[in-house]
Amino acid sequence: MDKKILYLVGILGFAIGCWGLADFLSAGDAHTNYGSFVVWGLWVSLYFLFGGIATGCFIWASLDLIFHVPSFSGTGRPALLAALVTLVAGLAAIALDLGHMDRFWKTIFQANMSSGVAMDVWGYTVFGLVTVAALIVSATEPKNPTLQAIMWIGLIVSVVVSGLPGKLMGNNAARLFWHSSLMPLQYLLQSLMAGGAMLLVLRGIFLRDLPGEYQPGLLGKITSLLVLINLFASYVFLTQSLSGNMPEIAQPAQQIVFGHFSTSFWGLQIVLGSIVPLFILFIVRGSAGSFLLGLAGLLILLGNAVARYLVLVAGQQVDPLEGLSSSFSGKGLTLTYSPSMTEWAVACGLLGLVILGLRAGFDRFLPLAHSPKE
Repeated sequence: MDKKILYLVGILGFAIGCWGLADFLSAGDAHTNYGSFVVWGLWVSLYFLFGGIATGCFIWASLDLIFHVPSFSGTGRPALLAALVTLVAGLAAIALDLGHMDRFWKTIFQANMSSGVAMDVWGYTVFGLVTVAALIVSATEPKNPTLQAIMWIGLIVSVVVSGLPGKLMGNNAARLFWHSSLMPLQYLLQSLMAGGAMLLVLRGIFLRDLPGEYQPGLLGKITSLLVLINLFASYVFLTQSLSGNMPEIAQPAQQIVFGHFSTSFWGLQIVLGSIVPLFILFIVRGSAGSFLLGLAGLLILLGNAVARYLVLVAGQQVDPLEGLSSSFSGKGLTLTYSPSMTEWAVACGLLGLVILGLRAGFDRFLPLAHSPKE
């Protein structure tokens, strides 16, 4: 896609986000729709999404920079850059969701390491530092043994961090819908799929030509396999929830599959986010369909975003105690939730930030990097 169009879309999204941020900073939570029951909304789901893309991209980068797989030659540095940009967007999303953003440092310097939140913060902090180090070393001296050591550390950290949000949710016994040992594994599988989808987006939209023996067709096949695996994981998770005869678990699953969220689930997550990209990846071969590859990657990321949002929000729309939600009324004192205009505007800003970060990063960073043949 033309660079000017990407810059224009990125600037437009970022400008909308600036309005949303200004509104949030001036009005606070008054213009957001999360409340006493649904305390995690759109921004937390974006944190999970962008964090998953970041760790997934790092894992895919290891195929080039650690294992030197010829079919993925040249993808390492673009994947690392995508990991850093999406990580920044994810951390920005969760920072806005905090009640006191100025106290974020307490989760680092006064952390209780038995807390899932503290583990998340430390995990992503270490992951971010390792990603920056890998980018710097790979840009100056790609065959430096130091890079191998950094990448191995980052690979281990990224695999662990990919599952930490799922562990955080799975440990929450107050939300039985999340309280499953499958949750961390699902988050790891989604991160792998999201990383492959992001590489498809880079190949089809941001970077048409990569050095070396890079084969986009193989990337598409592996990503297709990961989409199928994630479909099976969702099937197992939801059917198990529906058949357990436990209302706290069955009700959110019913809302996703048959109820309030069914249109988003079947239309966005299953059809647009899985079936359509699988069809595209099945019929597209090689660089002739590079834009279609990028479109397939975008649709997979859309489906992943919807999946994370539905599980997150539906799991909170259950009465902690029978009749509690109907015993009082008021803003935020309800089980229903849909993102406000301010929340959507900030989401647009984060997407614009990712687009601008990728486009500017490739224009500035990649020309400084050595190609594999050099």
